[in-house]
Amino acid sequence: MRQRPTRREVLAIGPATLAALALPRAAGATADGTLQPYASYWFPDTLPDGRPGEGVRWRSLAAWRPEDDADLSFNQATVPLTPRFTPPPVNTTARAGQARVCALAAFAHTSGNPSQGSDTADHYALTHWAYLDELVFWGGSSDEGLIVAPNAPVVDAAHRNGVPVLGTVFLPPAAYGGRLRWTEDLVRREADGRFPLADKLIQVARAYGFDGWFLNAETGGGDARLGAAMRDFVAYLRERGTGLRVMWYDAMAISGDIAWQNELNDHNAPFFRAAGSMFLNFDWSRAGLAASAGRARRLGRSPYTLWAGVDVEARGWDTPVDWDAVVPAGGSHTVSYGFYRPEWTWTSLPAGGRSPAAFHARDDRFWSGEGLDPTAPPAGPWRAPAASVADRSTLTALPFATSFNTGHGTGWYEKGERLSDAAWNHLGLQDRLPGRRWVVRTAGTRPGVGFDFDDAWRGGSSLLVEGAPTAPATVELYAARLPLSRATVVELAHRTDTGSAAVRVELAVSPRPGLFHHVPAGTLPGGGRGWTTVRLRLGALPHGTLHALGVRLTAPDGGTVRWRLGGLAVHDGAPPAPARPGRVRVTASRRTGDGTAELRLAWGATSGPVRHHELHQVLPGGGRRFLGGTCGHAYYVAALRRTATEAVTRVEVRAVDELYASSAPASVAFRW
Repeated sequence: MRQRPTRREVLAIGPATLAALALPRAAGATADGTLQPYASYWFPDTLPDGRPGEGVRWRSLAAWRPEDDADLSFNQATVPLTPRFTPPPVNTTARAGQARVCALAAFAHTSGNPSQGSDTADHYALTHWAYLDELVFWGGSSDEGLIVAPNAPVVDAAHRNGVPVLGTVFLPPAAYGGRLRWTEDLVRREADGRFPLADKLIQVARAYGFDGWFLNAETGGGDARLGAAMRDFVAYLRERGTGLRVMWYDAMAISGDIAWQNELNDHNAPFFRAAGSMFLNFDWSRAGLAASAGRARRLGRSPYTLWAGVDVEARGWDTPVDWDAVVPAGGSHTVSYGFYRPEWTWTSLPAGGRSPAAFHARDDRFWSGEGLDPTAPPAGPWRAPAASVADRSTLTALPFATSFNTGHGTGWYEKGERLSDAAWNHLGLQDRLPGRRWVVRTAGTRPGVGFDFDDAWRGGSSLLVEGAPTAPATVELYAARLPLSRATVVELAHRTDTGSAAVRVELAVSPRPGLFHHVPAGTLPGGGRGWTTVRLRLGALPHGTLHALGVRLTAPDGGTVRWRLGGLAVHDGAPPAPARPGRVRVTASRRTGDGTAELRLAWGATSGPVRHHELHQVLPGGGRRFLGGTCGHAYYVAALRRTATEAVTRVEVRAVDELYASSAPASVAFRW
């Protein structure tokens, strides 16, 4: 990206965190001496001079073959891209069918990015999928690799919410180590007209299960011949990669020069026509965007396939933006826009306050606005996406369930029992979460709403509502188009915390847009007496479609409430539990000398629908310790802890369905 003086610092490997240990290399071990699988990255073909830094693997995409990829099973996304719809906007300023939002986000460094989560809760757990149209898995550097494939947890979480994910091809400026040879390698054409590296990009996307590529060519020194070759490469990639998305960044001109245009014009229109969309450089103007929108229409393309770049890497919501140039408040939107590095909400957390709850509070402010109320977005200089862009929802089919699990936590819970005290992150385990944060209807004092990590019914987090409501407060959680029949039931798992007043709870459901019915769910006594589950039948409501889902809370005796929602499920009858997974195998192992071992595990597929798989260690006496989970069929256990002097430790794998029902376990014994 233009004018990114800190790019190499940001994207380069962090040696302190990736230093290889002086340990023997096990079969299948990675460059840092462990069995840890990482997200994949490559150079087009030619490798740099010298030797890679510690923890870095230099690889050529031209030489990549899926059958030789030892980490492929750990990097394969398995969740299909879920269809979604646009409900009526929650405010008068958001417009459906106009501007959209994409994001270029870095979840970790190019190298050393774990394939299946890791043992920290300090992670960019993106959850605001409702406002995103595409996510670019940003990365790449001349020290590590230039072509970056997204890891499976990010793709699985995005797909569950209907968001396509693109990998990145980054050809850096010479000032940051770029070589024109790498651009020439990429666009090399065979005598029969094929582009071998385009075919490889298509093969990678198909094998890994993501949706396309973001192309960012910024290496100078090219000529018109190279510009034409790049245009043909882009067109070939899009045409041969049927169904794949291709986004072009406004850097290389058709002349082959690197000349950022900041608008759609004759210099970059050939690339726009060849690609599916174009990300305009950040120095755009109001007149330039208006002209770009007109040119896109004349080319037979929607102006909303142009993304006006908004660089929030350094200042986040304090970034000055001419919003009316992109999404005028008083008229039709001009183009779409793209955030560069919205993980600022995570990277800028203060050193003493890096908690998951603190991150989500900041991230909610970024996407919903300072007041955390998308029904009344503030009029300040930061125009959060909720103020302009219509949100979308994937709730169209039953069964549906959520435990408000954000994909990271400081422990793991199942039915309110804490089965692990270890911090973790894995976005593939993230639930479908409320898209509008937070819509609260009340005639009295508005309570606070947010994700909390001190207790959970399942996963690592729950929804916490706290405050001193002076009137009933309805928290609208989900916009939906769920079928509603005589058999439909809703299940809640909820509780009050210590010190809370009593809370009367009602389910708020909308069988017709704008009309809510309130179904009593009981009154929880104050003081926190553990989790309560309740099952509510909706058969008395008009049959047809459920358009919204939420809760109404009342403090009948007054006072301050701290009420937690840990689980919410809607179904027409629970299906049979999923079948047991296929045989579990330890495909590689390595004892670390401190009473722990790292394992690579794989297992066979389960018949029938499966949301994800969960792994537990069986403890002496019959207890279980949660080890992790994945949507795929392979998992890396970083530290299996030996209990006392046991000779064998048993690891169980269970298939989990959409209502979180678990299969019987398939197990494997690891001998110490």
